[in-house]
Amino acid sequence: MKNVDGREFTKILREFLNENGLTQTDFAEAIGAKPGQVSEWLKGKAKPGYDYLKRMSEAFSVSADYFLGIKEDY
Repeated sequence: MKNVDGREFTKILREFLNENGLTQTDFAEAIGAKPGQVSEWLKGKAKPGYDYLKRMSEAFSVSADYFLGIKEDY
């Protein structure tokens, strides 16, 4: 499923990890998720729910709109 600007969540998350020098494990630990969950998100097999989107936004001080593909900038 594509977001408003046509970018998929998997691409948004992958770019975020790369731009911030984060591993899947680092990211998972920061938001209280299991690395396997993040792996599933990156493969496009699953998407985070509201609670995880909120944790991502809070942990990295990034608008949820960025992760949802509504905004291009954090």
